[in-house]
Amino acid sequence: MTLQQYQYILALDSERNFVRAAEKCFVTQPSLTMQVQKLEDELGVKIFDRSKKPLIPTPIGEKIIAQARVAVMESNRIKELIKESQNELSGELRVGIIPTLAPYLLPLFVAKFESDYPNIRLLVRELQTERIIENLRKDELDLGLLVTPLEESGIKELPLFLEPMLGYVGTEHRLFKKESISLDDLDLQDTWLLSEGHCLRAQVLNICNAHREDDSHSLVFESGSLETLERLVESHKGMTILPYLATLNLSDAQKMLLKPFTSEPPVREVSIVKNRVEVKTAMIQALADTILASIPEELMNISGKVVPI
Repeated sequence: MTLQQYQYILALDSERNFVRAAEKCFVTQPSLTMQVQKLEDELGVKIFDRSKKPLIPTPIGEKIIAQARVAVMESNRIKELIKESQNELSGELRVGIIPTLAPYLLPLFVAKFESDYPNIRLLVRELQTERIIENLRKDELDLGLLVTPLEESGIKELPLFLEPMLGYVGTEHRLFKKESISLDDLDLQDTWLLSEGHCLRAQVLNICNAHREDDSHSLVFESGSLETLERLVESHKGMTILPYLATLNLSDAQKMLLKPFTSEPPVREVSIVKNRVEVKTAMIQALADTILASIPEELMNISGKVVPI
């Protein structure tokens, strides 16, 4: 058994296709096929069921793949330890970030990170929370930037900051003339939501004490974009809930539609999440430090009630 064979079965598990797995590993398809077969012969079991299209791991194959993933990650950790002992921060850092953070948080820190750490290549993918966790488990990402708490087994959460939420209220809405709003003011019937799969949608439902969307809108619209919800508010009587960072680049006219919450405001906890196997620790810490040095100072002393996902 070799680490190379482990890498081949991990690629095959990810791609579920011999040709694509070979391309991912930069080898020929016959070479990869031969090495996977050789590993199966050595172990005396079938790791993959080739009768399925696409192929799938066998029950014992799933356990072997999981252990191979740990072995490869631990091997990578040895390389990282050597770099860290030499005070060398270099290599790739693969980051997943949720859509309701990406357009607002990335511009705040990316340029500084690239300037401070020119030998680190930042690879960023915009994904929903479920995909980020899935890719972390498959070692296809080094970390995620998303909203917690998740309490996922095998995943470590490193909270960065709390981000307040604000109401964004149309001029004809019943709450527009109020200076601030309370949680009791909210009604799902006139609140625009993101589509299924976005953690902010679940948080808004929790803020509104609801667990399903209302059907009283004459227009039923599902959006993956906060900007689209903003446009709906600006042209209709509804409202939506925006995280603080999404409000920073609003025009003065748009900021007139913002309504802070009274008393204890709802907040979301923005965190780095990573696999519990300690890989690229120094690079991840460098990223965390850069983010904290780049966000608005007012976010460093925020208190409030963290809204569950």
